[in-house]
Amino acid sequence: MSLRSIKLAGITALVAALLLGSRGTGGEEVCDIPLVTNLPPTSFRSSSQLTSSHGPVYAKVNRREGAGGWSPFISDRYQWLQVDLGRRTQITGVATQGRYGSSDWLTAYLLMFSDTGHNWRQHRQEDSLGAFPGNTNADTVVQYKLNQPVIARYLRLIPLDWNPMGRIGLRLEIYGCRYTSDVVNFDGSSSLIYRLGVWPNWSGMEVITLKFKTLRNSGMLLHAEGQRDHSFTLVLEEGRLLLFYREGVSASSGRELLVSVGSLLDDQHWHHVKLERLSTHLNLTVDENTHQVDIPAGLSHWDIRQLTLGAVQSHGLQEPILSSKNFHGCLENLFYNELNLVDLAKKNNHQVLVEGNVTFSCTEPVSVAVTFSNSQSFLQLPGLTSWLSGIVSLALQFRTWNEAGLLVTFDLPQQEGKVWLYLREAKLCLEINKAGRTQLELNTGSGLNDGQWHSVELNSGENHLSITVDKDKDTAAYTNTRLHLSAERPLFFGGCPVQEPHLQCRNPFKVFQGCMRLLTVDNQPVDLIKVQQRLLGNYSHLQIDMCGIIDRCSPSHCEHGGRCSQSWSTFHCNCSNSGYRGATCHSSIYEQSCEAYKHKGNASGHYFIDVDGSGPIRPQLIYCNMTEERAWMVIQHNNTELTTVYWSPDTNPHLVYFDYASGAEQMAAIISQSEHCEQELSYYCRKSRLLNTPEGAPYSWWVGGLGPGQAQTYWGGAQPASGQCACGLQDNCLDPKYYCNCDADYDQWANDSGLLTHKETLPVRSLVLGDIQRPGSEAAYRVGPLRCHGDNNLWNAAYFDKETSYLHFPTFHGELNADISFLFKTPSSSGVFLENLGIKDFIRIELRSSSEVIFSFDVGNGPLEVRVKTSAPLNDDRWHSVRAERNVKEASLCVDDFPATTQEAPVDGHIHLQLNSQLFIGGTASRQKGFLGCIRALQMNSVTLDLEERAKITPGVKPGCPGHCSSYRSLCQNQGRCVEKARGFSCDCFPSAYAGSFCHEEVSASFTSTTSITYILKNPNESSRNFSTSPSSINIDPTLKGENISLSFRTRQSPALLLYIDSLSREYLALLINEHNELELRYKLHSSGDAEVLWSRATNLADGRLHSVNIRRQADAVSVQVDQGPTEEFNLTSDVEFNSIKMLFLGRAQELDEVDAELVGLASLGFTGCLSGVRFNSVSPLKAALLHPDSPVIITGPLAQSSCGLSSTANPYAAETTHSLSDQPGSVDPGQPLVNAIRSDSALIGGVIAVAIFITVSAVAIMARFLCSRKETYRNREVKAAQPEDERHEFPFSSQADSQSAPSENQKEYFI
Repeated sequence: MSLRSIKLAGITALVAALLLGSRGTGGEEVCDIPLVTNLPPTSFRSSSQLTSSHGPVYAKVNRREGAGGWSPFISDRYQWLQVDLGRRTQITGVATQGRYGSSDWLTAYLLMFSDTGHNWRQHRQEDSLGAFPGNTNADTVVQYKLNQPVIARYLRLIPLDWNPMGRIGLRLEIYGCRYTSDVVNFDGSSSLIYRLGVWPNWSGMEVITLKFKTLRNSGMLLHAEGQRDHSFTLVLEEGRLLLFYREGVSASSGRELLVSVGSLLDDQHWHHVKLERLSTHLNLTVDENTHQVDIPAGLSHWDIRQLTLGAVQSHGLQEPILSSKNFHGCLENLFYNELNLVDLAKKNNHQVLVEGNVTFSCTEPVSVAVTFSNSQSFLQLPGLTSWLSGIVSLALQFRTWNEAGLLVTFDLPQQEGKVWLYLREAKLCLEINKAGRTQLELNTGSGLNDGQWHSVELNSGENHLSITVDKDKDTAAYTNTRLHLSAERPLFFGGCPVQEPHLQCRNPFKVFQGCMRLLTVDNQPVDLIKVQQRLLGNYSHLQIDMCGIIDRCSPSHCEHGGRCSQSWSTFHCNCSNSGYRGATCHSSIYEQSCEAYKHKGNASGHYFIDVDGSGPIRPQLIYCNMTEERAWMVIQHNNTELTTVYWSPDTNPHLVYFDYASGAEQMAAIISQSEHCEQELSYYCRKSRLLNTPEGAPYSWWVGGLGPGQAQTYWGGAQPASGQCACGLQDNCLDPKYYCNCDADYDQWANDSGLLTHKETLPVRSLVLGDIQRPGSEAAYRVGPLRCHGDNNLWNAAYFDKETSYLHFPTFHGELNADISFLFKTPSSSGVFLENLGIKDFIRIELRSSSEVIFSFDVGNGPLEVRVKTSAPLNDDRWHSVRAERNVKEASLCVDDFPATTQEAPVDGHIHLQLNSQLFIGGTASRQKGFLGCIRALQMNSVTLDLEERAKITPGVKPGCPGHCSSYRSLCQNQGRCVEKARGFSCDCFPSAYAGSFCHEEVSASFTSTTSITYILKNPNESSRNFSTSPSSINIDPTLKGENISLSFRTRQSPALLLYIDSLSREYLALLINEHNELELRYKLHSSGDAEVLWSRATNLADGRLHSVNIRRQADAVSVQVDQGPTEEFNLTSDVEFNSIKMLFLGRAQELDEVDAELVGLASLGFTGCLSGVRFNSVSPLKAALLHPDSPVIITGPLAQSSCGLSSTANPYAAETTHSLSDQPGSVDPGQPLVNAIRSDSALIGGVIAVAIFITVSAVAIMARFLCSRKETYRNREVKAAQPEDERHEFPFSSQADSQSAPSENQKEYFI
């Protein structure tokens, strides 16, 4: 039988098998038919064969002909076995087997596919994994099913590893089924036009699908024009697919870029495109990468009347998107819904217009590329005899992501020099080096590491040398130097041989990693196939006849707006200005609530809050009001002022919308995670009814809740759906017939006010006021900011009291990114915090020892452990934090504030974490190494696991976990006392002289000469003034053997009495500044003795600056410290008991009992200045006078709390300045309030701009206020003249309502 007959019979058998076996018994498509068995011998090729009995034709699974399989002549990684399936086929799987009866089999291999036998494409299991597992013996068949079917005619298998005791040996099977397609070819000047106007119009989902392949990086694929002058265009631009939309026919109607998808699409491989219109959005899919965009208003219905393929010229009224770039390549299986448009063109359908040379087969030019993949890659080509003429010409095209790398080098033997043509900083550089010195350097081009193909030309002739990039003669670099090459000296491309120093190839630069093609030497193309066959030159570590470039930034693994950049082997995410951190910008740098900031020790201020952590919701700037009990999140809107509504004859109701500083998603998350939310809703009325009407419909209502919200017919302080106000709930309305004060309809001012506290109805989005049309009707309303406190995530905890106890949850899904955070406390030295298993993959976090936490996982590359060892024990029964993150680039583990540990992921390995079992918390599936203690605030990918609810139904686990003060007690400062709470803790500042959430705020007051504070320590007449019943009273031992006194002061008065304590037994203690500006402490502890005077060495204390004093006495030993100076020690010589103490005086003190005349005179002068943080033993008299009016304290003269005790010299009234996300959040500690934190370099510019804007706005405001005041004065005069005297009602409520969200409740902030 002739070779042609054999080949024809093989192809016939293949086609028959495909036709007969392409469907199963039930008619369903089956695509796993063996394809190799019936192929003719000519379908098999290989790089080499050991003998004729080891040829590729014998490489069929379960066959024993010849030597029982294929084996190459040499076993190395440059061998390959190729199979021609005869036509493009859908391939779904492969199977390998070793050579029969031998020790020869593969353990790993690569798969390549091609349509033409050239331009191979490597198949990858995942985005970064190309190797397939092979065999463990010669007999077993190992089958691998491809994740996605591949359409190709040729398959090439490249051995990577084999049995070390044998050699490469292979038998192969390929599985798949028939593939049919309709193809059309465009030559760059041709096009197809489809007129769709007479075809049915589909109102549901509409879809356009196609495949394309091209070597050109730009060109128009598809242009669709609608009946209402709208159009969209799919354009290939620099290897990316762009979707444009345009509305209108005029040249001025601009185009809108909707989305950009894909990369490196000019690789002469088929790419699948799907454009579908759904109800509200468009989906554009390129290969497996889908982007979703909202439908433009003009594209709500497609109504496409014409589709143009391949050409940019428009056949309608609109101008084209591009000016001159047509598509040059092939399209396949073009469908508009169910219509096969290519098939219509083939059949010369009258609705199809063909322009130019359109053919229905794909003409593919052969372009052989070579890939330089690692540091050992190089290509060596021999020199040419034509160089003796002195004319040299080199040309090539390359594409790469690297900024630097050697392109080509050669010697100049006559000049004893070397020439290097290389990339540096993404520019093309030429350097001539002689004797180690640079003689000449040229450079041209820029941005050459963009992944696009760039052409390079080097030309040398008589007194001429030039380098040119992308044929741009205008930017070419020239010199009059001539190159003298030798035919005996080779050219080296990409790098130098590492193990062949005798070749005298030297590369002082980085090696080239990328692709090259179209290499020419003296205008002669280099046959790279001959290079591959070792018939020309030499090479190492090259992949010939393919370009293996990968765009690791498309799709980007950088989250939250992180900017992706890449090199040949990896990518990098720039997270600056994003508010996130980590290798992929996954983890937020901000806390999720004000509660979390508070329990890190932060005071009130503006903070960025990221309510969903690593989720999609952006951080937002929120004011956190930290009180002693709670941490309030305050979300402002555009009108928190008390706003008056005047009578209007218009019959339409008054409608108000509220625009919040936070978005809907942000507020929904805040409300959901908070323990309590509230919003003030107040209505002040005069002859303006609120809710109840004779018809039953309310006059006024408000809309609240998430999304669009719902109308609500109850008012602040009442229950939802009650139709009442607070007075109706309390049964104390002005008119008992109604449920709101305003519904009494009195001609006098009343109000219905209260708090809305039902989270389902918050926030208030709009307000409708209906009864303001009657003459004399007046009203005012106030809708306060949304205020929430508590964090349901932060304190959600469970206590594991047995090592065998655990909680289980559904499988954790963190395929590409997984972040896990929690807090724990335990007395045990080991235990598993959590574990989730898959078939092979797993993830686990455990306490391995008392000072080591381990994060371990396996995504298919083998187990990996990340360890953190701490210098302090972790089993101290205090809270410790753990944060673990795993992504495609690295894994990291952080414990408390110890240095984090990071391990990089393999560059070419599995990246998907695949789990399928239950998630175990506090134990493992085998119930071994369980955890004993508490776990709190467990979040996985920022989703909180409700440990408390699951613990309620699980034996051995209790909900909640007490004992927070053991960890957080240190946050309570200045003698503040930590108080345990069921969900957290608080600082009790009553024993302290300070106030605030952490007893850290100074309590200060400015004193005048007439100000006096008298604190009753022991009341001689309890029956007449019963101070002791006050809860603020403190029982003081009337006889003291020691004191602790602390205070701060600021004054310019000298002498001045700071503090005085007297007793019933004519003893006293006095602290003063004497006439020499020195601190003086006087003790008189014996009624008949003289006072002892102790002088401090500190001087100049009446200088107007803030000074602190600490005094401690124990019996006769007295210590005094002023400011941060040294402690001074004194000893008393008289009695050591301070008997029957009676009163403590601050400021002016009168009626002192039996003290010396000097002190009486000094006390009568009073004190002018500032006192702060005054404390005497357990008594804080100044704080009691200012904040606790029920204390046993007597105040005379003016006294008001002040910030005079702040140590900072900054203006205490300076306005707050807040950051936006673009203000380099990385430069500011995210744990600090963003107040006066602007960087100095931007502050100057911002200050100039702010001053200019302020002056302009102020001028306009003053003018407007002047004009409005004139107009209002005139209008008021008219109203007053028209009204009888008894009808003039003054609005009795302040327009500056009390603010609950200090510092500035009514400020309007917008964050973009």
